Amino acid sequence: MKIEILRLPHAKDLPLPAYATEGAAGLDLLAAIDADTELKPGARVAIPTGIALAVPHGFEAQVRPRSGLALNHGITCLNTPGTIDSDYRGEIKVILINHGDTPFPIKRGTKIAQMVIARHEHATFVEVRELGATERGAGGFGSTGLHIKQN
Repeated sequence: MKIEILRLPHAKDLPLPAYATEGAAGLDLLAAIDADTELKPGARVAIPTGIALAVPHGFEAQVRPRSGLALNHGITCLNTPGTIDSDYRGEIKVILINHGDTPFPIKRGTKIAQMVIARHEHATFVEVRELGATERGAGGFGSTGLHIKQN
């Protein structure tokens, strides 16, 4: 699949998103910031990536956290996955939050998130008077318990 990408002026020296390995599902997104910044514990910030996309109709670009940032520093994306719709043409920005105990430095070119291209469907809703029964029913928010049932 080919996706049109626009590198914005403030990212001219940064590489375009790329897969780090042959088997990677996500492409690395980089911080296209002019000056180093520090994300304090509990703080959130929208970091520009310096790119805009023309995602094909029927697809979305999902912005997701990087597992190493989450585990090692407590850095994650607030609205995860963030969706880049096929009709959006603005700059992709990543909303980061620091759940860690120490400030996290973000420098120009830091890998801040990953982006996955995914197919999606449009649904048509059919209003009904009653939904079909299931074993689970309306149970949610922990209703299936924390542990598997032993036989």
